[in-house]
Amino acid sequence: MTDLPAGATWYPAPTTPAPTAPITTTLAPTAPTAPTAPTPDRPSLALVLPGGGYRHHAPHEGEGYARWLNTLGISAVVFTYPVAPHRHPEAVVATRTLLRDLRTGVHTGLPSDPRVLLIGSSAGGHLATLVSNAPTPDERAVSDVDDRPDATLLCYPVVSMTDHPHRGSVDSLLGKGSTVWAQSALDGEELVDDRTPPTFVWHTAEDAVVHVTHSLAYGRALARHLVPFELHVFERGEHGIGLAEGAGTAAAWPGAAERWLRERGW
Repeated sequence: MTDLPAGATWYPAPTTPAPTAPITTTLAPTAPTAPTAPTPDRPSLALVLPGGGYRHHAPHEGEGYARWLNTLGISAVVFTYPVAPHRHPEAVVATRTLLRDLRTGVHTGLPSDPRVLLIGSSAGGHLATLVSNAPTPDERAVSDVDDRPDATLLCYPVVSMTDHPHRGSVDSLLGKGSTVWAQSALDGEELVDDRTPPTFVWHTAEDAVVHVTHSLAYGRALARHLVPFELHVFERGEHGIGLAEGAGTAAAWPGAAERWLRERGW
């Protein structure tokens, strides 16, 4: 059992029993084998932020992703962060605080001092960009928490609040009639700096809800700051396709993300 805060659900990865020592010994030398990747000193844990336009939480981008991560041996926490009528900065403060608490072992029954992979989809992707970068002035006014994840995975994310904005996310996060200044302060691509964690981003070119330029702009910002990243744009696929089973070439993204994580030692 865990004592996670309300809105956070724990999905532990299955554990594999350690192999027992062999009973017999081998006298002949064995053939050399390829070296394996070093076992990380810290356990891995994912914090999953479902999409939903800052109005609700899409289940397939929460539990669905957690179950997929479990097959990779990564435990996950799905967080139903504050949404409308709650306004910025409540969601980002709550998420950053949970991330810090996951690292410091405040909650029982979870790995201690884990590396944290932050996964966000659509509006949850926008929240993930905020948490992956320096706190905004609105955040600093109510919290001094500045924890960032060790890596970030963004699925068709909302990034900009001003360029091809997703109006539903803007209005739910900031309220109708918010100023251009308030919106531009939350343009995720403008918040990237040298401390932004390595990032995997994917989108579809025909997404009619969140324009693909959101991911392209974030990739450009990552490149400018020499942040390690991988960006995939698939031609076909509607918005919100999650793990994209049966969605043409976009169905390749989970495998690409898994390889990216393995190459980074996850």
